[in-house]
Amino acid sequence: MRIAVCVKQIPDPATPYDLDPDTHRVVRPNDQVLDDTDRFGVEVGLQLAEGDDGSVTLFSMSPSGSLQGIRQALAMGADKAVIIDDEALAGSDALTTSRILAAAIEREGFDLVVAGTESTDGSSGVVPQQIAELLDVPSLTFARKVEVTDGGIRVEQQTAGGYDVAEAALPALLAVTSGVVEPRYPTFKGIMQAKKKPIDTLTAEDLGFTADQVGDAGAGQTITSVTAVPAREAGEIVEDDGEAYLKIVALLEQAKVI
Repeated sequence: MRIAVCVKQIPDPATPYDLDPDTHRVVRPNDQVLDDTDRFGVEVGLQLAEGDDGSVTLFSMSPSGSLQGIRQALAMGADKAVIIDDEALAGSDALTTSRILAAAIEREGFDLVVAGTESTDGSSGVVPQQIAELLDVPSLTFARKVEVTDGGIRVEQQTAGGYDVAEAALPALLAVTSGVVEPRYPTFKGIMQAKKKPIDTLTAEDLGFTADQVGDAGAGQTITSVTAVPAREAGEIVEDDGEAYLKIVALLEQAKVI
């Protein structure tokens, strides 16, 4: 089984970062880490590949930088990585991101695509579904448990009230929730092997896209300004003189809670 896993390098959440004052985009450092939510997708891909004598290829659209995040995923056990690194992609929206990733995955070939539900820095939550639509395959989203069936895949799909059971034939796309598995920690051997694993770097042009289809030109949105969150105002202290509940009820009515 050829398994494609979508991953993303992001600035380390534990390290403060800045926004470019002109473009309002995150200033991405050279050293970026693997998005923590993607570790679950990588682990699911590895477990499925191990049970089917398959392969795992990582796909990421981001500046390569030092490749720290990609090396982390390769050290977990992935076989290779395909990075789409192109300055023309800066400012791309979720749909453009999906188009780029779908084109790269289709170019490489796949039986199953695995992704997290959303990235930590973008949090759009729509890229996996859009990739599935572009690849014309079924999508099984919010999967909290995964198992391979005869020629297909079955998942427990997380819902507000519990879970649904969903099943699809391959090829398909699978979007997993955090906690679906326990991601492995890279071993020293895995870290050393990751340095020798192949990493292909592509541009938007390599995938058949022109400059007016990607980046700011191809985006369906524009960030015009960014403002800081207003400071939280001090609350009101209600002294209980035996009838404080009346004041609380009045405040709840004012807030239209009751």
